[in-house]
Amino acid sequence: MREITIPISDETIRDLKVGEPVLLSGVMMTGRDAVHKWMNDTFIKKTRQPVGDDLEVYEAIKPILDGGVLYHCGPVVAGVETGEYKFVAAGPTTSIREEPYQADVMKHFNLKGVIGKGGMGSKTLQGCQETPAVYFHAIGGAASLIAQCVRRVIAVHKLDFGVPEAMWVIEVKDFPVVVTMDANGNSQHMVVDAQSQKVLEELLAKA
Repeated sequence: MREITIPISDETIRDLKVGEPVLLSGVMMTGRDAVHKWMNDTFIKKTRQPVGDDLEVYEAIKPILDGGVLYHCGPVVAGVETGEYKFVAAGPTTSIREEPYQADVMKHFNLKGVIGKGGMGSKTLQGCQETPAVYFHAIGGAASLIAQCVRRVIAVHKLDFGVPEAMWVIEVKDFPVVVTMDANGNSQHMVVDAQSQKVLEELLAKA
């Protein structure tokens, strides 16, 4: 089990291989559908003008994401009314919804890792090679256990998106993940898909 501290160097990322278990420690940020669309439309494709606190938030998250990790997670958070935030559940959400944006987001912010479940597609895999970055698979159904890895909530941005869709900046310790897409063009998800398709075709041929 490799222990890695965030921010992560390019050398460390290129050395990671599919199937390798990792414990992550340091500061990371959550981000789901609303966040990816906001990043893409406002600062990457620039199809909308920044409004409100957009520029302020952008400047705040840039150093966190530079060499950092973005977690596809819609957490359950206690203390929202008082500002004394505590993660109650922090399981991964399905990543493929971010496929249209992820490679561009990784490149723009120099992300070194993305955490989620279910894997991502060919565009993101290409982005992992170019940035470089990796996709970390987190354990689905272990939301409460993963929340115990969150030592503290450092900040939250765009809470007006809603608690699950906001950008939560968190400090984690020994966050358990497995590399399933690496910076060398390997994807365990594509291997599984190909194997499953082969089995399906064999079953249909016998039917």
